[in-house]
Amino acid sequence: MKGFVRRLVKHRILVIIVCLILLVPSVLGMVQTKTKYDLLYYLPQDLETVKGQEILLEDFGKGAFSLLVTEGMTLEEQTDMENALKDIPHVDSVIGFASITRGMFPLEIIPDSYREMFQRGDCMLSAVFFDEGSSSEETMEAIHEVRRTAGEKCFVSGLSAVVTDTKQLVEDQEAIYVGIAVALCAIVLMITMDSFLLPIIFLLCIGVSILWNLGSNYFLGEISYITKAVAAVLQLGVTLDYSIFLWHSYKEQKEHIQDKDEAMANAIHLTFTSILGSSLTTVAGFVSICFMSFTLGRDLGIVMSKGVVMGVLGTVVLLPCVIRLMDRPIEKTSHRPLLPNVGGIGRFVTRHYKALCIVLALMIFPSFYGYQNVDVYYDMSRVMPPELKSVIANKKLEETFDMATTHLLLVDSDVSQKDVRDMTDEMQKVDGVRSVIGIDSLLGAGIPESIVPPEALRMVKGERYQLMLVNSAYIISSDEVNAQIDSLNEILKKYDDGGMLIGEAPCTKDLIACTDHDFTVVSLISIIAIFVIILLVQKSISLPVLLVAIIELAIAANLCIPYFTGTQLPFVGPILISTIQLGATVDYAILMTTRYKQNRLSGMDRTDAVQHAVSSAAQSVLVSGLGFFAATYGVGLYSNVDIISSMCRLIARGALLSVAVVLLLLPAMLLLLDGLIVRTTFDMKAVRS
Repeated sequence: MKGFVRRLVKHRILVIIVCLILLVPSVLGMVQTKTKYDLLYYLPQDLETVKGQEILLEDFGKGAFSLLVTEGMTLEEQTDMENALKDIPHVDSVIGFASITRGMFPLEIIPDSYREMFQRGDCMLSAVFFDEGSSSEETMEAIHEVRRTAGEKCFVSGLSAVVTDTKQLVEDQEAIYVGIAVALCAIVLMITMDSFLLPIIFLLCIGVSILWNLGSNYFLGEISYITKAVAAVLQLGVTLDYSIFLWHSYKEQKEHIQDKDEAMANAIHLTFTSILGSSLTTVAGFVSICFMSFTLGRDLGIVMSKGVVMGVLGTVVLLPCVIRLMDRPIEKTSHRPLLPNVGGIGRFVTRHYKALCIVLALMIFPSFYGYQNVDVYYDMSRVMPPELKSVIANKKLEETFDMATTHLLLVDSDVSQKDVRDMTDEMQKVDGVRSVIGIDSLLGAGIPESIVPPEALRMVKGERYQLMLVNSAYIISSDEVNAQIDSLNEILKKYDDGGMLIGEAPCTKDLIACTDHDFTVVSLISIIAIFVIILLVQKSISLPVLLVAIIELAIAANLCIPYFTGTQLPFVGPILISTIQLGATVDYAILMTTRYKQNRLSGMDRTDAVQHAVSSAAQSVLVSGLGFFAATYGVGLYSNVDIISSMCRLIARGALLSVAVVLLLLPAMLLLLDGLIVRTTFDMKAVRS
């Protein structure tokens, strides 16, 4: 490897040119990678609710649907609007007040109770069905056309409208996220590093590796909007310290070696092992979320694992060449670091380690209690700002028609009209059900389907299934709607064992079950993987337990804050933060412990070993933690998409909490447990307790 890195540094201009040329396919790949904006898409494909969506598309040509509330329209205007909507590409069908009262069904056979479902005061209700899925480009374009055609008097609600608004909002903000992260990181680095130019070099080189990563997503075909929005910010935060490691190593080598190329080659050689070890724990954290049954985790996990690998390559290949090329300008812009001397932390810890151990003990119960009981929500519309059109429309639907969500029923076409009517009667008695609408439920007793126009019949009745709508007053993901879904399914299976209840609320109910399971599985996998890595690196039985426990305490302290402040988090927050914070910040604990071991092996007693370990590691830990904080906190404050802002704020706060426990609580535990550590660590057997 030594010979390779010498040639690398020698041919630095060629290396830089090759790295920049690779940006061309990277940018092309990034542009060609599709983005998914519907999180329900990531549910396991074997669920009945997911299979039902496929049947809906195959049998009825209906993938997504939206409910439209029109305000202040005459019946003639409503009729013209509904007819115009039918001509929009990818609109499969429109069922509304005008359709029902103007010839689709004989007016006299429609009960008054059903008419009221479509008109309240000067507001009328229509259902628009699309021939593509809720997050497809075609459906989102159709939503835009529906809004343009229907005008300002129309409110378009439903998941597809939320997805459409999500796409627009996130695309508008993505570049701003990166700009905020880069600006804040630059400020932190300029304060903590010894050159004003160096932070710019670091950030440009990391930016190149980020583009490599985002370009390689082309081979995945598509990624989620959450992954797309936070991947660059996260990669910047978790790989920034690799650049710092290399720079510090290069400075040390220059003090002993006059040939700067040789000094850089030595720095790469020495740093690569530590960077590789550091990156393994981060990769392990991201790989663990790939095991989520809710495959958004796999999406983010694969992209971020690649990002860490690309970050390592950028640090050991591109960054050394750029530093050597810019050596003189770096020296001319050098200055004393503005970060105050942190050597006193070591003395403070060793003097007060018993009190710090008591603090740690007192933190355990409230932290883990809050961690286990933090409140989360699953309603996708809640992640969006309230001023969005789709959020306003959902509220309008709820307030005007007392409908918070709509379920879809797929009932076997062979089920008799009588049984469908009996089933409908039972379902209408379920708490929170406002109406159940279908062809057979609309027709009176003894009225044959033959009188229904074929166009209308084809909309809701196929060869295998007939389609019915269940309007609910309960909001998505609430305990009430989940109990309602259970009751409706029980009634449905009584009349049709193969019937399916689908829609956003049933899918969300499945999502709750999946993520509850995922939280336990992913946390366990990440802990085991990182435990094994530390076990192999530190050659110790006790140290992996201590290091993982310390970072888990920081994670618990992070997640208990929303619990005690009464803040609800989006459902992916606790799952992702439990793995990202562990994988990305356990390096701080490994660095501290490695310095402690080196000091003990050099002959220091336990107090001096811990004090010098803290003094020597504190600056690196602080710079890395502050950089991670800066890369994510600004995005968390700026973004008004709650699922992104909550994640970034959690990660930023988690970075600071990990820094605090590693600089204060971990050294105290190393002092307290020194005898146990010496006895249970393979390469410390010769150390005297």
